[in-house]
Amino acid sequence: MDQIKIGIFIAEKRKEKHITQRELADKLGITDRAVSKWECGRSLPDSALMIPLCEILGISVNELLLGRALEKEDYRRETEKLLLEMKRKEEESNKYLLKLEIVIGTISTIAYIAILGSVSLLTEDLRILIPVMVLAFTLLIAGIYYAMKIEYTIGYYECPSCHYRYRPDVREFIFSPHIGRKRKLRCPNCDKKSYMKKVLTK
Repeated sequence: MDQIKIGIFIAEKRKEKHITQRELADKLGITDRAVSKWECGRSLPDSALMIPLCEILGISVNELLLGRALEKEDYRRETEKLLLEMKRKEEESNKYLLKLEIVIGTISTIAYIAILGSVSLLTEDLRILIPVMVLAFTLLIAGIYYAMKIEYTIGYYECPSCHYRYRPDVREFIFSPHIGRKRKLRCPNCDKKSYMKKVLTK
């Protein structure tokens, strides 16, 4: 999405409606500085504001995201392009987060081993060892928790039998056997239990 193009389009439509930046901001319950940032191409409207903004400006959300008015014959084609672009961005974001999951898990494991190893070499005093072991274990659990949270919230699992994509409930996710990015789950669509691979979009 071209932020500058979208900003120019918002400004044009606002002026066509004879609305000032302050008036538009008041209608949306935001500051006129936020409207100015949109129109200068420095930011985009929050998703929660897009529909009310479009209603005020008399445009569709597709037109807003494309930064131009659409003819009827172009509407379907441009909508499909926009959906594909949004899907591509979702995939890129999810790939980044899954890499982050690996980094968090690796760092927390290395930190756990390093802390325990170094403190056990430096002292045998249980008054020092026990608190340090508790701290190291807490760091490990926190790392595993955040890594699993990322894996759970990103993407879906695809049934190899019926190709249905879904996100299991938390309990099923935690207790299911897994190999890498595959988990043994029961498909809610065809009721078959099998190892399902992680996919980034629905």
